Amino acid sequence: MPIGLLALALGGFGIGLTEFGIVGLLPEVAADFGVTEPVAGYLVSGYALSVAFGAIALTLAITRFDRKKVLLGLMVLFIAGNLISAVAPVYSVMLLGRIVAALCHGAFFSVGAVVAAEMVPENRKASAIALMFGGLTVANVLGVPLGTLLGQQLGWRSTFWAITAIGVVTLAGIGVLVPRPEPVGRTSLRGELGVFRRPQVWISAAITVLSYGGMFGAFTYIAYTLTEVSGFAATTVPWLLVLFGVGMFAGNFLGGKAADRALDKSLLVIFALLTAVLAVFALTAHSQVLTIISLFLMGTVGLAAAPGLQLRIMRYADDAPTMASGANIAAFNIGNALGAWLGGLALAAGLGFVSPLWVGAAVNVVGLAVLAAGSAAARRRRPEVAGTSQKTPQAAIG
Repeated sequence: MPIGLLALALGGFGIGLTEFGIVGLLPEVAADFGVTEPVAGYLVSGYALSVAFGAIALTLAITRFDRKKVLLGLMVLFIAGNLISAVAPVYSVMLLGRIVAALCHGAFFSVGAVVAAEMVPENRKASAIALMFGGLTVANVLGVPLGTLLGQQLGWRSTFWAITAIGVVTLAGIGVLVPRPEPVGRTSLRGELGVFRRPQVWISAAITVLSYGGMFGAFTYIAYTLTEVSGFAATTVPWLLVLFGVGMFAGNFLGGKAADRALDKSLLVIFALLTAVLAVFALTAHSQVLTIISLFLMGTVGLAAAPGLQLRIMRYADDAPTMASGANIAAFNIGNALGAWLGGLALAAGLGFVSPLWVGAAVNVVGLAVLAAGSAAARRRRPEVAGTSQKTPQAAIG
């Protein structure tokens, strides 16, 4: 794999730490600002919605600019947002910092996914995207647990100072290691937005929303599930998140390889497995041994779909892949916000700290149904889903 992919993964690591690092610190942040658990969850859902907005609005604005300069500019925005979070005196300022940092997230991954795919042959594109997203999984394996531990020992603000420093290093890494991409051809606003006239683009985005709505409906409040239901001490949460992150790391790369071989079939299997894992987790959360196993499997299966979901939408918009990629990043984070919101509703209704797992399983069942229907529709129009390098923009309309 080209060395530039490592720089993109480094950026993914920093951004992934910002997105997920707050999960392990929600109890501390809620206590410091004097807010309830569902209100603290807005730091997750608010971030996700801002990612969705940035993924569409910023990606649309930057599609015609030099992609390397765009990535550098987005990292500057990322650094600024985390600085605001680190010094936030009140909850509202903390939320503002999360929003600022989130604006760069979607555009970074949408542009980065296209750059990563362009670096490799057709039969390795999903694996290249998986390597870029590997930064997210490393953030979960090492960054999030260590960030949680750091926040518990030195205060949650220390974690955001550390993330800010990582952002500075990432900025330098992108500047040195990412080669300047080929010049972007001139495209009209109408042409970029034209991808949204294609049914399969919308189907792909809906699948992503539901997949990650299910995943993060369960994950957002996992610290409460582990401590209040499974009976783990708060000090063990960082190490349990390491296990979850190891699963994500493995699942990301396995999912990329599976998607390169059979895209929709692999996604159907992953969705079915994730539904089963969440249901079993909900039923056995009172057992610490079974919780450990379920947590690992949840991470493994949960992120396995990411490379395939990203590649699927890009295949139906090969004439405007950056815009389609941005739409899918938005869909990831709309799903995150949806899942966090639904999980919060279940908690607010007094259904207990295991209820987000059931919410996640239910949302994922809907996603599985949409994926099955979308795959069936694609098979009925086989010429339109053949290799993107051989189809015209008109033939891509599915």
